[in-house]
Amino acid sequence: MDNKQLAAEILKLAGGKENVSANAACMTRLRISVRDMKQVDFAGLKQLDGVLGVVQQDTVQVVLGPGKVNRVMDEFAKLTGLAAGSEAAEVSDLAAENKAVQKQKHNKPVQQFLKRIANIFIPLLPGIIAAGLINGLTNVINVSTEGALSGIWWYEVIRTLGWALFAYLPLLVGANAAKEFGGSQVLGAIAGALFIAWPAMPLLSLFGEEPVIIPIIDEVFSPARGGLLAALIAGIFFAFLEKNIRKIMPGVLDTFFTPLLTVIVGGLVAVVFLQPVGYWLTSGIFTALEFVYETMGVVGGYILSATFLPLVAVGLHHALTPIHALFNNPEGPTAGINYLLPILMMAGGGQVGAGLALYVKSKNKNLRRLIRGALPVGVLGIGEPLMYAITLPLGKSFITACLGAGIGGVVASLFNLGTISQGVSGLFGLLIISPGFPQVQYVIAMLCAYAGGFLLTWFFAVDKKRIAEVYGE
Repeated sequence: MDNKQLAAEILKLAGGKENVSANAACMTRLRISVRDMKQVDFAGLKQLDGVLGVVQQDTVQVVLGPGKVNRVMDEFAKLTGLAAGSEAAEVSDLAAENKAVQKQKHNKPVQQFLKRIANIFIPLLPGIIAAGLINGLTNVINVSTEGALSGIWWYEVIRTLGWALFAYLPLLVGANAAKEFGGSQVLGAIAGALFIAWPAMPLLSLFGEEPVIIPIIDEVFSPARGGLLAALIAGIFFAFLEKNIRKIMPGVLDTFFTPLLTVIVGGLVAVVFLQPVGYWLTSGIFTALEFVYETMGVVGGYILSATFLPLVAVGLHHALTPIHALFNNPEGPTAGINYLLPILMMAGGGQVGAGLALYVKSKNKNLRRLIRGALPVGVLGIGEPLMYAITLPLGKSFITACLGAGIGGVVASLFNLGTISQGVSGLFGLLIISPGFPQVQYVIAMLCAYAGGFLLTWFFAVDKKRIAEVYGE
């Protein structure tokens, strides 16, 4: 089945064009907003050739895998007539009953807020991945060749592209934050622009050889201080401000004065109050992670990898999306090396080990058939089929998968593994392991996660009675 045929089948099983209000793609999933969830044939979607799994949350999420999801998304958008990444035009279009059910099951306040934060960064991932790889690889080339390519125009173009994304990332974060929270995207971009380090910024000028001092904090303004989190908070605040000003602004004046007041009031508040908040949050995050990673050492590595899948299951993993972006910033505290991600990648390894143990020890044909489909993509780093179709429904195997993953986390922390980008896991993680770290060490850590999940599941979580209850005799 080619991509066009697959897109047509997915649309049909999602209830047809009339039932789809929005379509978007992330790294592995086609996300479909539907008006009536009851019209969606989830069983049929799961059986489609090329579909690796289906997740039902506030949207229908069809797992297709990296690369393929973008090709299917292109065909799907042609069929629906909706732009890729388009949002639902009317929230009221969604069926009231489905909205209530989904809100009760998945839209708890904390999870919903963190999903919105993730929505700000997900559209930026292709650029972050590309720029991270460029920065990491060119740094290695510069060191290994002693700058032999420096000054060559095409090489400097490539280096500039890697630099540009992270240099102007606060602008993009501010724009997406304002849009996600109901404000004008361009006003959010202005908020983010405050946090781009540019010497020509008037606020950084000298007047009579004296710098401009910001009141309350009593310091010279430092645009990069607070980083992406300051831009994120400012973008959200600009959206909040714009919406509330618009409520009281007479219609005849709205076009001119709402954006003007939003920018002026929001900018003053952002510089004086929001940037320090962003700086404190950023410092707090790095201090906490430094404590877990360095002070706690292997214990911290075990805890991080063993608890990641439960975070995914309840939707709290979205909080890590901006943190990964902070780590991959070459101007950040870790110089663009993400030491957290390799540890978290081990969570998928624990699941692969658990799935393999269930396949070898259980004789249940239905379970084994599902595992045969889920294991290969699990090895490649797409863990949704294993988690949602195998380990979570069985319960005990999900726990042993998590505990086994911790062993891989211990090894990853011992090797001090780092990545120069994000967006992939499993064996695909070899593509983003930071140059200078032997890739064999990553493979060893992943094999330890496999072994941990396998052994713990084999001895403690192959429950024949539970398997029969879930998958039949």
